[in-house]
Amino acid sequence: MQDTQIRGNNGPRYRHKHSDSAPYENIRVEKLTPIIGAEIFDIDLTRPLSQAQQLEVHRALAENQVIFFRNQNITKEQHLAFGSLFGDFHIHPAAPHVEGLPALMKIHADENSIRANGEAWHTDVSCDQEPPMGSILHIHTCPPHGGDTLFASMYAAYEALSDRMKNYLNGMTAYHDGEPVYRGTYKNLGVIDKPEYPHAEHPVVRTHPVTGRQALYVNRGFTSHLIGVPKDESTAVLKYLFEHMENPLFQCRFRWQQHSIAFWDNRCVQHRAMWDYWPNTRSGHRVTVSGDKPFYRPI
Repeated sequence: MQDTQIRGNNGPRYRHKHSDSAPYENIRVEKLTPIIGAEIFDIDLTRPLSQAQQLEVHRALAENQVIFFRNQNITKEQHLAFGSLFGDFHIHPAAPHVEGLPALMKIHADENSIRANGEAWHTDVSCDQEPPMGSILHIHTCPPHGGDTLFASMYAAYEALSDRMKNYLNGMTAYHDGEPVYRGTYKNLGVIDKPEYPHAEHPVVRTHPVTGRQALYVNRGFTSHLIGVPKDESTAVLKYLFEHMENPLFQCRFRWQQHSIAFWDNRCVQHRAMWDYWPNTRSGHRVTVSGDKPFYRPI
């Protein structure tokens, strides 16, 4: 049996270094794991947030990479208003949206669906020249069991690599292609394919523009190959990285309830939605916040 644990001869190979931050004064933040994820309490997203609350939600996202809210029975307009606090909207290049609201993407799977959104590990629309900064998903209809979403820290995945591997990857670029991902994917929902879908070259190791930390930025969903190395080498290295970054050590798992919200930072997080609830229904909407062009800056 293959041993997938990360370990060494002198304790764990990845040792998370926790840094104490200043206390929150306007929201309550409860970590899910020491590495990634936190639930946010004492906040009502159906009402306008104070400036102090906004600043602390921004900070909670930066510190925890993905944040969760419970019991937020928001309208479509309130969902969009919350997303607008973090930047302009990113419009998905392929997925269906609510009529008249192109920034509000439909997330839905039921007994008649032939696929569900996000079944494989990925970073949202990394094939764009300027991929999304963050995604805000509100689920209003949940199955009685299942339908969890897994989130993985690409900070931790990078930090757990050996120094030799980091040196190899630092400064390298990879090709991200939307064509094989989106072509025909939404045909059953009546979506007509576009003449072409986005593609881009991005650094394999991405420097976060807010925290300055380094994160792996390749994913199974969109990354086809590494630039500047032979094909067989690219295939082997990407296979290793994909398996490495999916280690449960780097993950948290969120169990959805009706009117829960997840807000994840695509610059340092990958996610995977579990479709284990057929024939039940899981449904909601996603607002995606625009980002900037990924870059790598040596530390």
